Amino acid sequence: MDSATLIRELAEKARLAARTLVAASAQERVRALEAIASEIEESQAEILSANAEDLARADAEGMASSMRDRLLLSPARIAGIADGARQVSQLPDPLGKTLRESTLPNGLHLQQLTVPFGVVGMVYEARPNVTVDAAVILLMSGNAALLRGSSTAAASNQVLVKVMRRALATTEISPDVIQLVPSDDRSTVHALLHARGQVDLVIPRGSAALIRTVVDDSTVPTIETGAGVCHVYVDAEADLAKALPILINSKTHRPSVCNAAETLLVHEAVADEFLPIALRALSEAGVVLHCDERSLAAARSENLEGQLATEADWSTEYNALEMNVAVVPSLLAAADHILKYGTNHTEAIVTESHENAAKFVALSDCAAVMINASTRFTDGEQMGFGAEIGISNQKLHARGPMGLEAMTTTTWIVSGNGQIRS
Repeated sequence: MDSATLIRELAEKARLAARTLVAASAQERVRALEAIASEIEESQAEILSANAEDLARADAEGMASSMRDRLLLSPARIAGIADGARQVSQLPDPLGKTLRESTLPNGLHLQQLTVPFGVVGMVYEARPNVTVDAAVILLMSGNAALLRGSSTAAASNQVLVKVMRRALATTEISPDVIQLVPSDDRSTVHALLHARGQVDLVIPRGSAALIRTVVDDSTVPTIETGAGVCHVYVDAEADLAKALPILINSKTHRPSVCNAAETLLVHEAVADEFLPIALRALSEAGVVLHCDERSLAAARSENLEGQLATEADWSTEYNALEMNVAVVPSLLAAADHILKYGTNHTEAIVTESHENAAKFVALSDCAAVMINASTRFTDGEQMGFGAEIGISNQKLHARGPMGLEAMTTTTWIVSGNGQIRS
């Protein structure tokens, strides 16, 4: 069977099954997510065995450590995935909410209500947790899911989908609302992106190259999630005791993810005091330093290794223990640097000045701004959304971490009593 035919059949099956979702009550959808969470916990050994198969193949192929970390599942991570599903189940029902309501002079009553998109495709890389995160968010918001993960996580994704479908078989909701698109043939991605009329929305989640390919190639509407070239700016009015742990957490807590910081910008007024301690702390954490001339001189004066940053470095999402460092003459210069090299994801300022914080927010055209906090907080679970389906850098429909509300659209209900238009 060719890929276009396969995607059409999967989408038709998902759309038909989605009728069990839209007919289900919020309580029934909650029970479905709780069943999924329980089944994931009970199937831990099965999931770990499949993940070990993927990891062995990754090791044999020499996968980079940052990508391997994204692929890795552990008992703690599996427990976190199940907990994320339960968190989503406890959130307010996003469907059937009245956003606007009015009665016209002719007596027509208008309501704008939230409804599902329908069939949503996900294209993502290496991270098997996305398989569950995406599925539970889509199910709770009334959408069917077509999940196309990467071949590197094929065994993990197959088992996770099997586990979720097994859980749904015990509920009122059809297991066919979750469909796994085969990852052994690249043509399935192209077919999914061109299934306009069969698939209502596609969301990419992964590298900048993957996202650009999806956005450029798709005839199906997309929500563009984005790469994370995130910055930490240490202002002239910063409390340096706050700045250091914020910096280290932003870079080293989990460097392989999109909300990890890639560049440190330091105001020249505090550079002589802050750079030595910051560069030493980064170096001791195993971070490779890409420096401008002033920060490189500071590193060498502390007998630390570093290299002069290239033009390409400033716009690189390392997803690893590497970081750019630069000294800037002003807050405006920091904002100009971010405008030139950032990806509209997350920017952080460390400052005790409310005025400077407000100015930085105004100048930062991005999905999230952190004031005296780590960039790592741009995350659906951390922001109270339960799991997230991705972080949108675009401006239309959704921006920032996307939870349940972002996976709904609207319909207008117009109620009359025989009115006709003259």
